[in-house]
Amino acid sequence: MKTNTEILQIAQNTLRIEADGLTRLSTQLNEDFAIVVHRILYLNGRVIVTGIGKSAIIAQKIVATLNSTGTPSIFMHAADAIHGDLGMIQKNDLVICISKSGNTPEIKVLIPLLKLSGNTLVGMVGDINSFLAKQADFILDTTIDLEACPHNLAPTTSTTAQLAMGDALAVCLLESREFTSADFAKYHPGGSLGKRLYLKVGDLAIQNEKPRVSRDTPVREVLIEITKNRLGAVAVIENEYIAGIITDGDIRRMMENHSNIEGLKAQDIMAYSPKFILKDELAVTALEILKSNNISQLLVINEDKKYTGFIHIHDLLKEGII
Repeated sequence: MKTNTEILQIAQNTLRIEADGLTRLSTQLNEDFAIVVHRILYLNGRVIVTGIGKSAIIAQKIVATLNSTGTPSIFMHAADAIHGDLGMIQKNDLVICISKSGNTPEIKVLIPLLKLSGNTLVGMVGDINSFLAKQADFILDTTIDLEACPHNLAPTTSTTAQLAMGDALAVCLLESREFTSADFAKYHPGGSLGKRLYLKVGDLAIQNEKPRVSRDTPVREVLIEITKNRLGAVAVIENEYIAGIITDGDIRRMMENHSNIEGLKAQDIMAYSPKFILKDELAVTALEILKSNNISQLLVINEDKKYTGFIHIHDLLKEGII
C-alpha cells in the first residue's frame, strides 16, 4: 500500500513526464502542420479522423472539437473501416490517421485502401520512420521520449500528445476563420455553455413578475408588493422610468431605524441609484454585475431606458449559467 506522500510523488512525476512530452511536441511542429491547416481551411469535403485502440478514443475527441469549432468532421474506427465503413469517405475529404507506432496491422491494411481513393492522408504518428509516416502525404509528429506508465507501455504521454496536437489544429483553424463566440454559440445551443453565449436578460426577465410602486406608495403597500412577487425587491417607478429600488435589506434597515412606519412612503426608504441592465444584454453579463456588486437582483430596462422587469440570481441558477 502506497503512502499519501508516495501517491502524490507518483502523480507529480506523471504530470512532469507528460508536460515534458508536450514541451517536446511544440518543437516538432513544422511546415507540414501549417499546410494541413490550410488544406482543411479550403477543403470542400470533411475531415475524417481514424485510429484504433486508445488512438481511436483520441480521434473521437478531436472530431468533437473540430465540429464544435466549425470544421465538419467524422470519426471512423480503423478496424471498422476495412469492414464497410470506408464508404463514408467522399472524394473531397481529408483523412487524419492517428497511431503511436504507425505499424499496427489494422493501419497497414487501411492505408493502402485510403491511398487508392486519392484522398489527402495526414499521419498523426509517434514514429516518423513507420509505415504510416512513409505513406502519409503530411506528418503531424507526435513522437515522445517516455510514457508516464512506469513500464513505458500504457499510452499516457503519447495520447496526451495526440490530444494536444488535435487541439492545436482546432485552435489554428478557429483563429484562421476568425471564429467568434457568436459562432461558437450556434454549435452549442444546449447546456450551460451555450446559454452563456446566447441567453439574454430579457429571455429571463419576461418569466418574472414586474413589481412596481410609486414614490408616494405607503410602506405597508411596498411590503405587500415585495412579498407577493418573491423577487426580494420592488422598483419605484415614475413616468415608466426607474426612480429607485426597495429591497428586503432596505425594509430591514427601515425596521431598525423606525419604531413607527405609519406615514412612511416608498421615497423615504428607497435607494436612489439602483443597478440595472438592458434587456438585450447577455444573461452572463447580468451575472458579472450581480457578483461584482454582491446583490441578488437587477432591474431590467429597454432601449428607451424604461422599466421592463427584474432578473434574479435564482434565474441564472435555474438555467445553469452559474
